[in-house]
Amino acid sequence: MNTLCPNLKCTFPKSIIRDGTFRRREDAKVIQRYRCKNCDRRFSRATFSENYRQKKRRINTPLLKLLSSGMSLRRSALILRVNRKTIERKLPFLAMKCRRLNKNYLKKYKGRIHNIQIDDLITKESSKLMPLSVSIAVDENRRTILAMEVSQIPAFGHLSKLAVKKYGKRKDEHFEGLTRLFQTITPIVSTEVQVKTDEHQLYPGFISAYLPKARHLTFKSERGCVAGQGELKKVHFDPLFIVNHTCALLRANINRLIRKTWCTTKDPKRLKDHLDVFMYFYNHYLLNGA
Repeated sequence: MNTLCPNLKCTFPKSIIRDGTFRRREDAKVIQRYRCKNCDRRFSRATFSENYRQKKRRINTPLLKLLSSGMSLRRSALILRVNRKTIERKLPFLAMKCRRLNKNYLKKYKGRIHNIQIDDLITKESSKLMPLSVSIAVDENRRTILAMEVSQIPAFGHLSKLAVKKYGKRKDEHFEGLTRLFQTITPIVSTEVQVKTDEHQLYPGFISAYLPKARHLTFKSERGCVAGQGELKKVHFDPLFIVNHTCALLRANINRLIRKTWCTTKDPKRLKDHLDVFMYFYNHYLLNGA
């Protein structure tokens, strides 16, 4: 029972009594009602729930599993027999909830993470001429995903001139994305953590700034093999296998990250939401068998 009145202006918020029940139409559960004797405000046990006023709360858990198992938004709506717009609204809600759960989950490893691997996964926003970078940090020993950040980057290689001609100069936000990534993992990892990365030119500066006592090991990028959509490397031994395997899992289980797919990201914010949902599913269900 909640002992506080939801009315913030109530002078005696703990004067709560029971006020009957009602049967919720969505799931047929009997919900207790309450009344404040001071301000006469009426509310129920469901008032303080994260799912308050949701009409399709029954699909929250199945949707989380579908979105983390290679299903698109449209196909998830078809399977769950709801409108596509309902799924679009559910994704930011689930992401907000998963961010809180992910943060609480990683608190128990604070100071106990001594080996991490960092890499970037390249995807696109509507077109290959508008690429996005997903920066990923993984615990090498436990294989736990520690953080993922999305940032837009300009097109590179043979598409760079065509991208500038069609869409104009694109801002490079990779520096800001890596800043958010290191701000997230710095309070979690050990001060003398060992960091393994490829030879990306931005990594040494961030590691020396945020983790000055860390030991930084760099490895040359290798050619990708067919398996894992290019994320797994065509070598006998890959020193960055854990983070590369995680990137391969992302491409296999998040529909919008699969190479040569109809499903592409239209908004980088929704990609970040999708990644946070998968991070919760991966850490809690795939690794721990919850």
